[in-house]
Amino acid sequence: MGYFQTPWHIVLLLLIALLLFGGKRLPEIGKSLGHGMREFKYALNGHSEHSDPQPELPPAEPTATPTTATPPERETV
Repeated sequence: MGYFQTPWHIVLLLLIALLLFGGKRLPEIGKSLGHGMREFKYALNGHSEHSDPQPELPPAEPTATPTTATPPERETV
């Protein structure tokens, strides 16, 4: 026999999780759990989440460097 055979067991488990983590943390926990499961699935299939080639940026155009003027020397008294 399994532990979660009736809906009341699941409701009780969700209430305990709500009391432990609070309402603001539960969506974050669910999101991170889903992201981890997705990465695990991709790792099992041999795919990478970032398997698409990233577009390369064009080379930067050389910019004109401003001439550096030497600061005037101060007279010491």
